[in-house]
Amino acid sequence: YVRPGQAIDSPLSDTGFKQAEAAGHYLKEVKINSVYVSDMLRAQQTAETILKHSHSCSALPINLDYLLKERSFGITEGRQMKELKELANTAGQSFLDFTPPGGETKEQVMERFKTFWEKLLQQIGDKHWDADSGSNLPLAQIQTPVEGKADDGLQDVPVHVLVVTHGAYMCEAVRYFLEELNCSIPLLSNKSHMLSLSPNTGLCRFIVTLEKENGRFRLAQIHCVFIHRVDHLKLSQE
Repeated sequence: YVRPGQAIDSPLSDTGFKQAEAAGHYLKEVKINSVYVSDMLRAQQTAETILKHSHSCSALPINLDYLLKERSFGITEGRQMKELKELANTAGQSFLDFTPPGGETKEQVMERFKTFWEKLLQQIGDKHWDADSGSNLPLAQIQTPVEGKADDGLQDVPVHVLVVTHGAYMCEAVRYFLEELNCSIPLLSNKSHMLSLSPNTGLCRFIVTLEKENGRFRLAQIHCVFIHRVDHLKLSQE
């Protein structure tokens, strides 16, 4: 397996397209209001494949954002994953904790995500805020499901945003949610699983509650409904 990172803007493989197709079928009944996608080709192709199966939003515009790019792995980009792991082992670190020469640190990736997150809150708030009814359900009314269904957690939630990004980048996004935003952990999960590398087209869902103060939107609460879900891949094999 080759670590593409940022330097190699490779398309999806045949397997990648099949996985994106499976995700699209799984999410076809979910009404999506906005779409934000890494500007890398494989992420764009994933988003386009998911949306083409949608029953309600197949023509929705895609917002490409460089802030959602995969983490840069410096001199190891384009090399076999085993080379990156060997370098990390030599340094006494896991490959996710290790920063190859010329690569981004985890802290740099998190700062990039924070910039995207703040922009996302303002854009979604400006577009969808309802001054009479508020933004979203109180967290106390949202129950974490045990069984995996495509609409888990979406009942009565007014705005649904699809974000398509990359595995190593997502690790730092989830770390930010857990460690700085006090995001709740879903039933039958734990912090270690939350911070693990998501499989290709792994699905994560977060319920976000916004507040408006002095003309700007800020996070009130965030709850993880599920993390790294691959039910769609299992269904596609049946």
